[in-house]
Amino acid sequence: MQISSVKLRTSTFTSSEFLNQRCSIKAQSFSLPSFQNVQQSVNHSFSSSFKPLYISSTESFALVSKTQRVTECKAYEADKSRPLKVNIELPDQQAASQRFKIGIYFATWWALNVVFNIYNKKVLNVFPYPWLTSTLSLATGSLMMLISWATRIAEAPKTDLDFWKTLFPVAVAHTIGHVAATVSMAKVAVSFTHIIKSSEPAFSVLVSRFLLGESFPLSVYLSLFPIIGGCALAAITELNFNMIGFMGAMISNLAFVFRNIFSKKGMKGKSVSGMNYYACLSMLSLLILIPFAIAVEGPKVWAAGWNTALAQIGPNFVWWVAAQSIFYHLYNQVSYMSLDQISPLTFSIGNTMKRISVIVSSIIIFHTPVQPVNALGAAIAILGTFLYSQGKH
Repeated sequence: MQISSVKLRTSTFTSSEFLNQRCSIKAQSFSLPSFQNVQQSVNHSFSSSFKPLYISSTESFALVSKTQRVTECKAYEADKSRPLKVNIELPDQQAASQRFKIGIYFATWWALNVVFNIYNKKVLNVFPYPWLTSTLSLATGSLMMLISWATRIAEAPKTDLDFWKTLFPVAVAHTIGHVAATVSMAKVAVSFTHIIKSSEPAFSVLVSRFLLGESFPLSVYLSLFPIIGGCALAAITELNFNMIGFMGAMISNLAFVFRNIFSKKGMKGKSVSGMNYYACLSMLSLLILIPFAIAVEGPKVWAAGWNTALAQIGPNFVWWVAAQSIFYHLYNQVSYMSLDQISPLTFSIGNTMKRISVIVSSIIIFHTPVQPVNALGAAIAILGTFLYSQGKH
């Protein structure tokens, strides 16, 4: 006889699912019988016509003195000729299920991010107004979540004024980082933007060390050399280098570092899911961004640019704008949801691999010219980012 699980509870000892009979065990001082005694008991209780049985789970087994003890046993026959309903989750099955879930998260995250970057670059090539493009991305995501909450597809978060006050500095940093990255994408190749953005760990270490006084293992500091060196090599060998695009990616890195710092400090103890947290962040960022977008670009410029893009591309341009807005929200939402399911190390590794997928796919789709030394610099920077994630976690 094999016992796979035991649940403790006071009640009755029944084996109704395969014996339809009950037995009671009384004891002043009770201890579990040995497997040998159990086997002997089974041999005496069952007729020889029964097939071997294995106990798969037991419920209602309690060891409280001076109380009647009964255990409900569930079993299955050894040859599986009479299958019984048994719900057993073995450690190996749990690990396989978790690996499968992580794989789904990563595949979805990477795919959505690649699609967003492709459509975002297509839009910016014919409609070079990154402030409006950024605004549309946040507005679309906010609208999607409001509809989800209104139709009860997703449960609306329970927030208060303190939550929004805490979220405000996070939203400011998120807005700056989002706009700066879009400005960079409008000026340089997608691959170059993401190569520079792979240096974000260097900004994280420097800010945390000199502004927050945090210390890191030696391996983390050493990983900064290939990150900085690889990005520098890629920058100086970029064929279509643009200073505004370069600075946009660098500002985005710095802003997202502060976003993460503010988020970690302010959101401790807040019971909001990753999906709803990003939804609230998008809405607040949208309110912050709208007046600045109007001041920097303005409706007149947008109208003229929109008409020009429609004349060049046709109705497909509207689909490009909608797609880049929808996929921007979806890929960020999935990344925040994944943080609820995976460790920081796994997330960092996934983020590194995401950049590789975006860089490679954008080079293929947009036929971006890449020199061997430029590719070497990108590879060194990505390797440094991977070493950083390993050293930090």
